[in-house]
Amino acid sequence: MNNNKLDETDRQLLRILQEDSKQTTKEIAAQVHLSPTPVFERIKTLEKEGYIKKYAAVLDREKMQDITVFCNIRLKQHSKEYMLMFIKAVSEIEEITDCYNISGDYDYLLKIVARDMDHYQSFVQNRLGVVEAIGSLHSIFVLKEVKQTYAIPI
Repeated sequence: MNNNKLDETDRQLLRILQEDSKQTTKEIAAQVHLSPTPVFERIKTLEKEGYIKKYAAVLDREKMQDITVFCNIRLKQHSKEYMLMFIKAVSEIEEITDCYNISGDYDYLLKIVARDMDHYQSFVQNRLGVVEAIGSLHSIFVLKEVKQTYAIPI
C-alpha cells in the first residue's frame, strides 16, 4: 500500500489515530461509519505497511519544565567517515530528540531537550563537545513554544 493507494477511510483513520490513538476500535469505527472488524483490519494493514510507525504518549514540556534548544552543527569535514561518526554519536545521545541533515551554512540541525541551562552547558561540554566530527555549533534557545504538533497533514 502506498500513499496513492490510501482511500478516504484510510486517511480518516490516520487522522483520528494521530489525534488520539488511545481510542478503542469500536469508538473509531463509529466515527468512520464502519463496524469494528474492518476498522481493526485496516489499522493492522496501515501498521504492517509502515504508515503507522508506533504509538507513544506525548508529554507536556511545560509540566516537565525542560528547555528546548535548536543547535546548528557544522562538521569539520564532509567526509563519509565524519558524517557516519556524527550520525552514530547523535543516535546514542538521549537529549537529542530530532536530527536533520540540512542545506545552507550548517550541515545538521538538532533539537535538544535539557532540564535547565546548567544541564545544557554540561551537555555541550561533555557530550557534543567530545564528538570529534563537530567543527562548530550554534545554539538557539526556545523562549516560548507557539505551536507544536506531531500530526502530518493527510
